[in-house]
Amino acid sequence: MMAIDPICGMTVDEKTAKFRSEYQGKTYYFCAPGCKKKFDREPEKYAK
Repeated sequence: MMAIDPICGMTVDEKTAKFRSEYQGKTYYFCAPGCKKKFDREPEKYAK
């Protein structure tokens, strides 16, 4: 299953994604640690 990185819009494979965060019961996947850090600072801004 493919997910979209909420920060940069890249497609990320949920099975192999190294960077992920939980927010309000949903898992978000990221292409790189920088995108995860940005999300973790302001998840309400990027969560859909």
